[in-house]
Amino acid sequence: MSIRTTVTLDEDVLERVKRESRSRGMSFKATLNDLLRTALLKPEPVTRTLIGPATKMGQHPFLDYDDVEGLIEYGEGVRHK
Repeated sequence: MSIRTTVTLDEDVLERVKRESRSRGMSFKATLNDLLRTALLKPEPVTRTLIGPATKMGQHPFLDYDDVEGLIEYGEGVRHK
């Protein structure tokens, strides 16, 4: 079942849908419906809440806090990869 409706698209969106429809070899209507379905069916991002109190771990003068790889190696060992 189709419902006819009026939608106002921004110029940049209109051009992108037109370009997409040409590249797919589909009608504007079919392309727009496909793009909307794809966007609406995307799973929502999972958010997680951390449970428990924060723990102060202190600072270690021998650690470079800008060296992420070094910090991971310190926390997980040299075979962390």
